[in-house]
Amino acid sequence: MPAPRRLCLARRGVLIGAILWLAACQMTAASLSRAPASVLGGQVTVAGPRGYCVDPATTREQGDTAVVLMGRCQFALAIDPALLTVSVGPTASAGVLAAGGAALTTFFTSDDGRAALSRSGTARDVKVLQALAVDDAYLLFLSDRAVGAYWRAVVGVKGRLVTISANGTPDAPLAASAGRALVDATLAALRRGN
Repeated sequence: MPAPRRLCLARRGVLIGAILWLAACQMTAASLSRAPASVLGGQVTVAGPRGYCVDPATTREQGDTAVVLMGRCQFALAIDPALLTVSVGPTASAGVLAAGGAALTTFFTSDDGRAALSRSGTARDVKVLQALAVDDAYLLFLSDRAVGAYWRAVVGVKGRLVTISANGTPDAPLAASAGRALVDATLAALRRGN
């Protein structure tokens, strides 16, 4: 099976799980923690960038995958409100990144790739506005009918495929530059923690 197709299958379970958990959970400022989240038996540590805190109440592990949600810390009112989602894929799932940027772009702009990225699971609901490789990460700027435009990163951490997304709130949409900065800062925090 080609690497991008394996990426679709590996990510689809994580993405669907994240969407269900997001729908079932409500983050509150009181539940946020500045402490990093250690998931999958301590194999991966997830921390937010400065001013964003992990919500331990919504952190979920299912089998060999995990989803960690972060929001603006209670003390950081000057920082943009945003929802940061870090999804950790199964063991050895990062191997799909070896296909390289051109193959990943081809995949993510295909119907299968856009369906994997879509909150609804429907390819026509997503447009890939920009795709680029930065160091060891692959970044996408997307427009999704369900949530608008946002940045997402895909990176390998300890052999696991990890995705990071940054979304604004309905009352305070996140500017593209702010979303990109948050994804970059979350990538940096992920690298420091692991």
